Amino acid sequence: MNKQFKVPHTLILLLGMMLVALIATWLIPQGVFDTVTTESGRQVVVPGTFAMVEERTWLTPWDLLTAIPKAFAKAQDVIFFVLIIGGVLAIVRATGTVDALIGRLLERFGDAPNKLIFMVIFCFALASSAIGTAGEYIPFILILVALCKAMKMDAMTAIGMVITGYGIGYGVSAFNPFTVLIAQQIADIPVYSGLWLRLAIFVPFVLIGFHHVWQYTQNVANDPSKSLMQGIPCPLSGNPPKEYPTLTKAHQLILTFFVITLALAVWGIATKGWYLYELGAVFIAFGVITAIIGKLDADTAANKFIEGATELISTAILIGVARGIALILEDGQILHSLVHGMSMPLSYVSAEISAVGMLVIQTLLNGFIPSGSGQAYVTMPLMAPLADIVGVPRQVAVLAYQFGDGFSNMIVPTNAVLMAMIGIAGVPYTQWFKFCLPLLAKLMAAAAVVLVAATYFGYGLDVQPVITG
Repeated sequence: MNKQFKVPHTLILLLGMMLVALIATWLIPQGVFDTVTTESGRQVVVPGTFAMVEERTWLTPWDLLTAIPKAFAKAQDVIFFVLIIGGVLAIVRATGTVDALIGRLLERFGDAPNKLIFMVIFCFALASSAIGTAGEYIPFILILVALCKAMKMDAMTAIGMVITGYGIGYGVSAFNPFTVLIAQQIADIPVYSGLWLRLAIFVPFVLIGFHHVWQYTQNVANDPSKSLMQGIPCPLSGNPPKEYPTLTKAHQLILTFFVITLALAVWGIATKGWYLYELGAVFIAFGVITAIIGKLDADTAANKFIEGATELISTAILIGVARGIALILEDGQILHSLVHGMSMPLSYVSAEISAVGMLVIQTLLNGFIPSGSGQAYVTMPLMAPLADIVGVPRQVAVLAYQFGDGFSNMIVPTNAVLMAMIGIAGVPYTQWFKFCLPLLAKLMAAAAVVLVAATYFGYGLDVQPVITG
């Protein structure tokens, strides 16, 4: 009997990973580092203080079940932000603004999809590199899916553009305040130092991402059977309209307020410490303004908002369950054990290999600590002194951290932003994994070359702190 293997639903895969995490807490030795609280209120581990716990914590299948609602509570900011975005975009679509915008973009890029793909990847990578934007891209997902559908490209291309830009931007960030600056402060090297190398490698890495997405698009255009989305329904039902509405002054005014909303969000993040709660409030205000400009009555706007939010319920569920994986590892007290165990072998190899080893460690740990700043606070206090021991400049250790964190953001299912993006685009995680794994391999190989060269040529030695005593 020859039954075709059926890939499980993404929810089943995530629940399976939670079960594996539970079993890991039974098998891996449990230990912790001492921690201290910084002036910013974050917990930072203290190097050299790792110790096994006196009494092992045994998590049970009941803890696995309770971890799910706990994870929903932990991920509530992302979940509610996604639902708000879905509702607001449904209001915008009801005004005809999205269709009118797509019509204009088709006029501009209909015969040059390569320009569209490069422009989106470059702009998103630049924003992520400069100010650490990520969840702010969620409002663009359905717009790009609709645009790609009209241009005879699949949803994988649309989501590939966004996530590739987001991941590369974080990976080769020039001065991301949530990753690079925090890591440099912990490593005790000047913030913004080493900027020249990160700026120099930005475009080459963007080109790697562009080539991967464009190559996939061409392969699908030449042979539609190669589409990873074949047989998977698009979240936007129906065929693209043969004619798109004219971009009226009302539409232009709505788009202007959309740009103002994004600018306000960026300003709030940069100067006021805003994040998803405040961003959600900003987009709610944008939805109200859109309904007024688009002359939607209150009942219609309310119904459209609920319809849009309802469409993303499945995405919200996946976000919550994905957070449960890291939650189990935290409750099972093996996160610090994993960090300690992975770092030990680096003291037995050359400096160049140690730098690449740091990249591998940071990549693996990102699956357990999906927060970029959280990963910096846990790993950099250990990697900085370890780098001194193995002869790796601390600047290189920071570079390894940001490579590992940024690039793996594109594929680890514990990343709530990633799960939100692919969920909105209607892309199953298994299909995204097939698309992204080769790209991750290319970026990791390029990153390894950069780290070896940086170590060999002493990148960062000019700001290396002098160790006394």
